[in-house]
Amino acid sequence: MSNTLEQLKKYTTVVSDSGDFESIAVYKPQDATTNPSLILAAVKDPKYARLIDVAVDYAKEKGGDSDAKVQNCLDRLLVEFGKEILNVVPGRVSTEVDAALSFDKEGTKAKAKQLIALYKEIGIPKERILIKIASTWEGIQAARDLEKEGIHCNLTLLFGFQQAVACAEAGVTLISPFVGRILDWYKKKNPNEDYAGAKDPGVQSVTKIYNYYKQHGYNTIVMGASFRNTGEITNLAGCDFLTISPSLLKDLQGSTEDLPRVLSPEKAGQAEPMEKVSFIDNEPAFRWSLVTDSMAQEKLHEGIVKFAADADELKSLLKAKIQ
Repeated sequence: MSNTLEQLKKYTTVVSDSGDFESIAVYKPQDATTNPSLILAAVKDPKYARLIDVAVDYAKEKGGDSDAKVQNCLDRLLVEFGKEILNVVPGRVSTEVDAALSFDKEGTKAKAKQLIALYKEIGIPKERILIKIASTWEGIQAARDLEKEGIHCNLTLLFGFQQAVACAEAGVTLISPFVGRILDWYKKKNPNEDYAGAKDPGVQSVTKIYNYYKQHGYNTIVMGASFRNTGEITNLAGCDFLTISPSLLKDLQGSTEDLPRVLSPEKAGQAEPMEKVSFIDNEPAFRWSLVTDSMAQEKLHEGIVKFAADADELKSLLKAKIQ
């Protein structure tokens, strides 16, 4: 019998959630995703010092004041990691816009285009890149414009149904609803509750979004993310994409449990019909829906702050290298 990871790949496109491209190659995923926290962890490993050296040299060559050099260094470092990842995956890599731009539509668009231009400079076409943007109102609107220009986007830090609906209406390529962080929130509120298997609120959230997209014909890819255990993954078998950390990929590869398909377009069509709703051209309705969804509101802002803090730590590290 094939291992659980190989069974999963029959139903779902498997993506590696890591900045460690050496570990990515082991599990042969189709795509890979990164974020500031993952890149920060990776650059602390001496084996990636050469990528920092390339980024530092680039920043010095570009010139400018100290802040400009650090920003150019960071951007080039992200692209260098992306390039190395694309050497080991056949598909695409997601590269994240600075979380500090999460409420700046035009700033997000400018940064996305800058990253795409950097990739182009080293011979990587935009078709192999997903620009990763937080699922704020401004981020979704930025992605809407970028998609019209042929720049494909991955909307991340997605916790609420209203975010998912607006992303689909915006025509974004892919969304990353966070499973484990939703579970974290509910476990903190109700620590004695049983959230195993299909009772996991993160699993339920992604299942609802998946079924809604299929019922209403949206082409946006649903990619479950941020898993705490393999049970969350196996209960979403059949989801379009799943992005999984190397440690959980290892667990799945080491298991031979039979893995039935849980999600499919056919099952979505047989599920209870969901009324179509709209948020994309109604900012007040979107913001009200989000602010009244305590879990989504809290986890979105918590995630932005955490990613921004890790980006700042990364910038401090690079500033020291430049000096």
